[in-house]
Order: sequence, then C-alpha cells, then structure tokens
Amino acid sequence: MTNAEGLDTVIGATVGVREGDPAAAAASLEKARKLEADMDRVGAIEAYREATELGNDSEALFKLAWLLDQHGEEDEAIACYERIMNSPVGLPSINAMINLAVVYEDRGDIAAAERCLRKVLESAPNNPRARLFMKDILASKDMYYDEEQDRNIAKRSALLDTPVTDFELSVRARNCLKKMKIRTLGDLLKITEAELLSYKNFGETSLVEIKAMLSQKGLRLGQGLEGQYSQVRKEIYEELRGKAPDHILNKPVSALELSVRARKALQQLGAQSIGDLASRTEAELMGVKNFGQTSLVEIREKLGHFNLDLRMLD
Repeated sequence: MTNAEGLDTVIGATVGVREGDPAAAAASLEKARKLEADMDRVGAIEAYREATELGNDSEALFKLAWLLDQHGEEDEAIACYERIMNSPVGLPSINAMINLAVVYEDRGDIAAAERCLRKVLESAPNNPRARLFMKDILASKDMYYDEEQDRNIAKRSALLDTPVTDFELSVRARNCLKKMKIRTLGDLLKITEAELLSYKNFGETSLVEIKAMLSQKGLRLGQGLEGQYSQVRKEIYEELRGKAPDHILNKPVSALELSVRARKALQQLGAQSIGDLASRTEAELMGVKNFGQTSLVEIREKLGHFNLDLRMLD
C-alpha cells in the first residue's frame, strides 16, 4: 500500500478525535509528515507515535501502524490498527481493516484475518483489494500445513520402506517373501492373508509368524490396500466396464449358479457381485480354505459367459 492511499476510502465518515493537547498533537503530526516525505521513516515513526500519544487522530494512527508494519514491529502495528477499529467516533477505514487482515495472515492467524475482511465486504462487497485478499485467505485455509501430521507421515513412510530382512523372521518365511518379491514392510501390507497362503510352500506357521510381527507394530496384512481401496476399485471397475455393462457387473454372484463349494468360498472372500468377483485374483481365490482347482475352473468358465475373467496381477 502506498502512502498516497492513506485514508481515502472509509466505511462511512471517519472523524479524527483529538485528546490531550490537540495543538501539540497537530504539530507532531505535521512533523511526522515532513520526516516521512524526507524518507526518514524512523524519525517519522517517533513523530507519529508522539502524535498518537497526544491525541487520537486517525491519520496518525494509520500512518504509524503502516510504518511499524514495514519495519517488522507487528505487535505495535496491530495495536494501532485495533485502536482505529475500536474508535468510538466514526467507522474504521477500509484500508486499515484490510491492512490489519494482512498482518493477521502474516502471523498465521487466518481466522482473525478472515473476520476483518468479512467486515469490509459486508459494507463494500465490490472492494477489489478485500476480494483479492479474501481469495488468498480462503486458499490458505485449504492449504493449511500441519507440521506434526507431516512428521508422522514421514515416520510412517520410513517404516514402510524398511526391508523385511530387517525383521526377525524365520529362514522359511524370509525365503518365501523373497520369492514373492515382497521386499519392504510396505509391500507386505499390500498382500492379503489369502494371497500369502496361495503361494507354494507358504504355510500357516509362516503366516502366524508374520502376523505376530506386524501386530507388534500395530499393523496387519492387507492394511496397505485400505487407503487405496476406493481408487483401486474404481480403476478396476473402469476396466471391467469396457468388457461388460453395469447391469452385468452389478448382478449378485448367485446369478452365476455356482456349486455349493464355490459359493461358500465366495462368501468367505466377501465377493458380493459379479463385478466384485471379476476384480479378484486367482491367488485370492486359491487362498480360501477348501477352494481348489475344480472350483477355480468353474468360476472362470461362468465369468467367461459374460466376457469376464479373474483379474491378472501385474
């Protein structure tokens, strides 16, 4: 804001109120103007400060607040702007309210900045400066940076990047994970219990061992899929819609007229619709207890009638 803007724009009529020694206050104000014109801002601050102590002139308060803010004296600048805002005579300057909002925003007090700007826009809804700054304020609210949350995310990322070889697992469990190309803790959390059991030579003992290790860290198998579930399922369904219409994908699995064993397996897996079944992998199905090759062939054949198949792993 330039000095020329001063108190040109006000909400209503602003009246300067003089208290104490009006003549001395006026002399100090004139002195301050000359010092400011001579680019002696430090001297001008002192003269404006003296003028505000001798009286309650709105111009002196505004100029003092603006110069203090330029010199990084935010606390005193805020006090001056608030003194203008709380003046019992007249209504505060729009520029004073906007400047106060900007100082509040610089200090991170977004709520206070928004309150100031809303007061301006209530009386001057088309004020370009207020509208512009309000957009910035609202954007700042959306982009609020939570440092603690960011640190927690960084710690979690570091944990998920930890190699599985760093954990105390048996040789059999480590070898199985190596063959499955599960290298980090994050990789492990993206695998379901059913998928692990479907791999050759991976048994209940290794499963119990891995689940216990994860439990100690407050984690569990399949947890890494949960945050991605909606997006992953959306992407899979978009692919499936290229093969079959929605009314087919949304049909219940009972429409496939499967054998009792296959139906029970799908109940354990939690597959409700044909689209849900087509989004599952062969490994997930084979990991279900008592689900064998015969049931797998049956399901793939039934899905084939609708131009669908089980999802292939990348």
